Amino acid sequence: MILLLSLATDMTLLALESQTIIGIRLARLSLGGPAAMTEAERMVSEKIFALGEAATTLATGGSAHDVVTGYRRHVQANADRLTG
Repeated sequence: MILLLSLATDMTLLALESQTIIGIRLARLSLGGPAAMTEAERMVSEKIFALGEAATTLATGGSAHDVVTGYRRHVQANADRLTG
């Protein structure tokens, strides 16, 4: 039961943290220009990499919680980059 609660908590935090990053990225994209193009390309490559990483985690015996933890790590790295 505690593991499920921990997974639910991490999933909720991931959703909230992701919304912050989406808002920041949308603001940057709305400005246009070369920086917006770079950010758009980065978003696509990050999504492809994250999918591969999640699939590898699950294929090698990792759990859904491991995948969520990995996504949260990437979201935090984006937050640091975008707000730093």
